[in-house]
Amino acid sequence: MIQNEIAENLIRIKNSLPDGVELIAVSKTKPVEDIRVAYNAGQRDFGENRIQEMAEKFEVLPNDIRWHMIGHVQGNKMKYMAPFVYMVHGMDKEKRFKELNKEAQKNNRVINCLVQIHIAKEESKFGFSFDEANAFLAKDLKEIYPNLNVCGLMGMATNTSDSEQVKREFGALNDFFLMSKKKSPSIHFNILSMGMSGDYPLAIEQGSNRVRIGSSIFGTRNQ
Repeated sequence: MIQNEIAENLIRIKNSLPDGVELIAVSKTKPVEDIRVAYNAGQRDFGENRIQEMAEKFEVLPNDIRWHMIGHVQGNKMKYMAPFVYMVHGMDKEKRFKELNKEAQKNNRVINCLVQIHIAKEESKFGFSFDEANAFLAKDLKEIYPNLNVCGLMGMATNTSDSEQVKREFGALNDFFLMSKKKSPSIHFNILSMGMSGDYPLAIEQGSNRVRIGSSIFGTRNQ
């Protein structure tokens, strides 16, 4: 994609978002030069799905970028992002919280993270079930994981053209998010991360306040 189109796309999307909805520009597979264009257009939150690629980009890009790990997290690679990552979205198992807390302690940091909930029909997607998440969130997470700030939920809807199904999945996650805010006094939930290039308007309609948009900004993903 021509680089001035990246800036135009970014500004158009940001201007279309309602107040209170923040954009994470998904820069996975994209070159550093494209990220710089978005950065120069005012974007500071970028999402990556591979830890090592994110770490390489962190080394050469401005240090006020807030890096979001949005992909499936492998425990043996957490040490590479723990020194700098701003938020980890794909926390899909309880053991991931134990692993990330350990790495955050080593780096004397408190890392923001989201509980990933499995809301899609596809088995290939990851996340806690609603029952598993309910049990997890009932614990005193600040006491168990002092170096983590568990600040919300993340989910990915089914990849389908059935917009009613997508709305139901996002709506169910928003209902659970609102319930969890009331039931979990030990944590302060304020982030609901759902919606990507193909479905973010539906996600916002159903309560999302963080959207993860890549191809609509940067063009088709590089392989």
